[in-house]
Amino acid sequence: MIRIYALLFFSTFAPSICRAELKLSPIFGDSMVVQRDQPIHIWGWTQPGSEIEATLAGNRGSAKATESGRFDLLLDPLPAGGPHELTISADETKTFQDVLIGEVWLCSGQSNMAWPVSNANDPDLESLTAKFPNIRLISVPQVASQTPLNDFDGQWQPCTPETVKSFSAVGYFFGRQLHQSLDVPVGLIDNAWGGSAAEAWVSREDLEAAGRYDELLKKWDEIVATYDHAAEMEKYQQRVAKWQADQKGARPRAPRNQVESNHRPANLFNGVLHPVLGYTLRGAIWYQGESNASRAYQYRHLFPLMIQTWRDRWGQGDFPFYWVQLADFRAETDVPGDSDWAELREAQTMTMTTLPNTGEAVIVDLGESADIHPRNKQDVAKRLARWALAKQYGFEIAYQSPLYRSVTFSQGKATVEFQHVGRGLDTFDVKEPVGFTIAGEDKKFVPAQAKIIGKDRIEVWSSEVAEPVAVRFGWADNPVRNVQSLDGLPVTPFRTDQWTGVTEGVTH
Repeated sequence: MIRIYALLFFSTFAPSICRAELKLSPIFGDSMVVQRDQPIHIWGWTQPGSEIEATLAGNRGSAKATESGRFDLLLDPLPAGGPHELTISADETKTFQDVLIGEVWLCSGQSNMAWPVSNANDPDLESLTAKFPNIRLISVPQVASQTPLNDFDGQWQPCTPETVKSFSAVGYFFGRQLHQSLDVPVGLIDNAWGGSAAEAWVSREDLEAAGRYDELLKKWDEIVATYDHAAEMEKYQQRVAKWQADQKGARPRAPRNQVESNHRPANLFNGVLHPVLGYTLRGAIWYQGESNASRAYQYRHLFPLMIQTWRDRWGQGDFPFYWVQLADFRAETDVPGDSDWAELREAQTMTMTTLPNTGEAVIVDLGESADIHPRNKQDVAKRLARWALAKQYGFEIAYQSPLYRSVTFSQGKATVEFQHVGRGLDTFDVKEPVGFTIAGEDKKFVPAQAKIIGKDRIEVWSSEVAEPVAVRFGWADNPVRNVQSLDGLPVTPFRTDQWTGVTEGVTH
């Protein structure tokens, strides 16, 4: 349930009200979807001290504006349905038409979440069939800020063959699966920003309070203090002029404004999250991590911090938060070695034990070695949807990839036990399990042979390692592996050792 005291945070940043103007976040508008079966949070600004009343489907709620003009009110939960009118009255009245009540999900992260339907697999077929008037879409433009924003330029739109083309592919395919499974309206909010770093999605206040990010914040403070974008643009124009004269090589790339960077701490929290923060929803899906791979050990606490601060700010309890693990990427290799992407995947997986009501869609079988943006967004979305359908909506379906549980060593072999195996472990393409490496005390990993010896166990060994002490699976940027559950969900990459990784100690 939404806690009003948690929402008082937002009033600190209310815009100045000079007259009796009723102002709301653009997240409230015609054709929006509001969350069913939960208290519906409505907020805005008007004349200080004014009485505000809202009505939706015969349900009424009221509140009084604070000295800053901020108001927050709750409407009692309503069942799925519509269309309805939402009327909000203070010294003036605003009425929103075609309001549906259903399931609302936030779709966030970086470019793989922002990647549109028009660039996913079969975009022509997908757009032709995107005739779902009860799926509603809204996108938040990419605006960076060090102070919390309340506005954005966007509006809700019904899903049509035209509107879907530019919308998040993972978001749309996820929402479509829910809509078809639940037969209720679905609202999708896309605020993803390509290339973004996790620290940009956390407020400066929360990063400082965590006590772990002083070096990172100091680095950015120094960058901002010395950065001159006008000077950088002048240098860029000189490079372009030289390139035009010489006609050699690729055209120079324009510099990115570091002040408005999507890596700068708090920039995206304030710019693209804050305007919708507090809108009643069911949960969030997230696809990000590539930009933090070089600091994977830091991500072990940064990612949970981000999720927890979102939840705290939202005031809606531990709402479900499901993410996509990094796909396979870069060249395959037969030689075991270190991998920052493997360490980032590990950090993502660890978050499931750090925070409740979280889950991970494993997609190390869906990536493309030469493209950081895999085109198969349909299967990515289905794996996210499995989590939601099973955990939030009660469907008895497989949803979690098999996960490492324990290992024992005896007579030169390792026996690895797994959990969440569903109907049991399986392989595809070839019968023998592929993707395991094994090492002794010398920490030198070699490719290993493996055999499934039970529903949830695999035996691993190598003639090159007489006394093994550690096993890894799928531990590479682009791992060659073939073990999955009988339900088709790939085994989560893992390692049994805790030896020092290549990103340990990297903080900025």
